[in-house]
Amino acid sequence: MTVVGIDKIGFYTPGMYVDMAELASARGEDPNKYLIGIGQSKQAVIPPTQDVVTMAANAAEQILTPALKAEIGMVLFGTESGIDNSKAAAVYLAHLLDLPQNTRAIELKQACYGATAGLQLAADYVRVHPQGKVLVIGADIARYGLRTAGEVTQGGGAIAMLVTADPTILALDDVSSYHTADVMDFWRPTYRTEALVDGKYSTNVYLNFFKTVWADYQQQTQRSIKDFAAFAFHLPFTKMGRKGLRQILPEATPEQQTTLTAAFEASQEDNRNVGNLYTGSLYLSLLSLLRHGQLIGNERIGFFSYGSGAEGEFFSGVLQPNFRDGFVEERLAQQLADRQRVSVAEYEQIYAAQLSNDGRDVQLAVGAEQATYYLAGRQHEQRQYRKQ
Repeated sequence: MTVVGIDKIGFYTPGMYVDMAELASARGEDPNKYLIGIGQSKQAVIPPTQDVVTMAANAAEQILTPALKAEIGMVLFGTESGIDNSKAAAVYLAHLLDLPQNTRAIELKQACYGATAGLQLAADYVRVHPQGKVLVIGADIARYGLRTAGEVTQGGGAIAMLVTADPTILALDDVSSYHTADVMDFWRPTYRTEALVDGKYSTNVYLNFFKTVWADYQQQTQRSIKDFAAFAFHLPFTKMGRKGLRQILPEATPEQQTTLTAAFEASQEDNRNVGNLYTGSLYLSLLSLLRHGQLIGNERIGFFSYGSGAEGEFFSGVLQPNFRDGFVEERLAQQLADRQRVSVAEYEQIYAAQLSNDGRDVQLAVGAEQATYYLAGRQHEQRQYRKQ
């Protein structure tokens, strides 16, 4: 059977962040409530010149050569921050990246689960078409509003993954477990730009879904916790994944508990300094684990994907010996290190300056834009995308 999985990973987040200790102080909260209680240190600030399409393009450009672009047969774009109720963000992206016109381009939506749906559909496609290459995107901007309970779990960015046969990073196992229920823990009606969330309820649903799919996965595969070197979680905030891991740690030996806990700390490092990516969150956890962890080839990683509303999936994969060749560590580290810290007042101004929903023509200030792909404005109700 063809070995299929993640060959390359790229990541992009804009070049600004707000310090969570400063935000806590501005909101009259103890900084430790954000730093420890939620588990976040920094939060990405998204300028009006970046949306899910441009962030996806900036992430994908890191991993796609002209030769690879010519070989892509499908783009699967997971997002809950779509820019059009009809036209897929994947179509805009395929055009920006100059992909072949005989490319299938689809947008997928189920809260934070969308990129996992894309990954699994891509893997199935490549198993049938071993020469095929699929670009899978998870890109979002998490918005709950200023001075709301969810403000501390905002953020944004994009993950781009190339799914192929004989992958460089991760070979996906064939079996996964998934669970769906109609749950109102988080939703965003079409008339709202910010999400609605029942935070405590959502956390409980997340934890219950994890227990459900983990138990079903074990029953299907006869694997146990001893078969895993690490677990990666969807992390709307890092404390949530830690709670999930703690549910199953008693199944491990004391020595393995130490190993799994250290792996989790590595997996949450980048999320802690970026914030919530919605569909991209789980895969930033993976990338952070690969960058900061102590894993070696041929070790198995477990993944818990969760999308409010609600859908959960547990799946697994085996790390490949040369996994570090699938991403550019120096570029990723430099991208995060070069970000500019903005004040709370500046963050609030940028938050309020997002492209309006009234359809009027807008020309955005793009003079200081550093990203390769950016949004220049809107004319005749059409977004104007540009490449540097």
